[in-house]
Amino acid sequence: MTFTDKIASRADAKARVAALPQPVVFTNGVFDVLHAGHVTYLAQARSLGGSLVVALNTDASAKRLGKGPDRPLNTDIDRATLIAALESVSLVTWFDEDTPLEIINELRPQIIVKGGDYDMAKLKEAQLVESYGGKALALPFVAGYSTTALVAKIRAGS
Repeated sequence: MTFTDKIASRADAKARVAALPQPVVFTNGVFDVLHAGHVTYLAQARSLGGSLVVALNTDASAKRLGKGPDRPLNTDIDRATLIAALESVSLVTWFDEDTPLEIINELRPQIIVKGGDYDMAKLKEAQLVESYGGKALALPFVAGYSTTALVAKIRAGS
């Protein structure tokens, strides 16, 4: 099995997640330009369960987040390939909606995690997972790392 085997279509994701070691930890995001903050966060997320599923915003979904007209810089398949190559990640899939609520409802992970800059009490995704007995956790934000800041630094030529 190669790391690209960890990439699953949305249609195949539910069956693939069911076959993973439990409990399943779920997170989501754009993960446009992979940096040490992302890798640290994903390793921490993986340590909370038997496997880690990462759902990426599709290119269209990412563009609607308002990070800039040229974002994401990397296509969704390129982003999925990089995330799948990480040892901590068990499965990668996509969602095209503005939030991951629908895919979380489909996959029913036992644990969802977000970065510490999110208020879990306000997230509908957290409420959904808790409604069926799961946990919703905010992991400590890895200070000093931001894709937006990194892109700005590159553009400034420094």
